[in-house]
Amino acid sequence: MATTGRKHLVKDFNHFITCYLCRGYLIKPTTVTECLHTFCKSCIVQHFEESNDCPKCGIQVHETNPLEMLRLDNTLEEIIFKLVPGLREKEEQQELEFWKKNQPKENGQENLHCQRPGLPDCGAAGAAGADDDGDGGEDGDYHRSDPQIAICLDCLQNTGQSGESTVTDLMKRFIRCSSRVTVGTIKKFLSLKLKLPSSYELDVLCNGEIMGRDHTLEFIYMTRWRLHGENTYPMVLEYRPRIDFG
Repeated sequence: MATTGRKHLVKDFNHFITCYLCRGYLIKPTTVTECLHTFCKSCIVQHFEESNDCPKCGIQVHETNPLEMLRLDNTLEEIIFKLVPGLREKEEQQELEFWKKNQPKENGQENLHCQRPGLPDCGAAGAAGADDDGDGGEDGDYHRSDPQIAICLDCLQNTGQSGESTVTDLMKRFIRCSSRVTVGTIKKFLSLKLKLPSSYELDVLCNGEIMGRDHTLEFIYMTRWRLHGENTYPMVLEYRPRIDFG
C-alpha cells in the first residue's frame, strides 16, 4: 500500500534556523568557531561588545578579541532564504532603508548606491587592481548594487620587514567602494597601486588596531569607527609595512 510523505512546515525547522539571542530567523548567520554555535551577525557582534563568552554555552571565545573567531555561514543563509518565503526581499529592503537613513550627505546628495556602470566613483576597491580613476573594467561590476562607503587610506611611515619604509602615500587617498569589501581586498588594492613586491606584507589599521583580512568595511565601520565615537566621514583606515618583531 502506497504511503504519502508527510509535508514539513517551516516551524519544524525553527530550532535550526532561529537566533538564540533575538529569537528571529538567522540574518547573516555567523558561527563562533570555538563552539560552532550560530547567531545573527548583528546579534553576536553586539553581544561581544560586552562579553567574550558564547551566549549559548558560556565558553570563552577569545581572551581579547572574540570577533576574530566569527565566520559567516553563507550556505545556511541560502537555506534559510529558500525555507522562508519573502525573507530575502524583506531583509534587502530593510538594509536599503538603513543605509539611506544613516549615510551622511555629500554635496547635498545622498549617494547611497554607486551609480550605473561607467561613472568614475564606482568600484574603486570592488576588485583589486581597479584604477583610481574608476576605470575598473569588468572587475568593477562585482559590487555595483551594494551599499557604498567612502574611506580615506592614510599611510603610516613605520619601518617594516626591510628595516625601512617602502610604502608611500597614494596619489588619491579617498575612494568609494562597496561596504562589503574586505581588508584583504584593500591590501591587494594597495599592493597594486604602490607596486609592492608580492612577498611584501601590509597591516591595515582602524583607530590604531590592526584589522583582520576577513573584516568587511561595514563591519569595521559598525564595530570600530562608529562605536568608538567617531563622527567624521569618511572613515579613515591607515596602512603600514607589517612590523617584524623577530
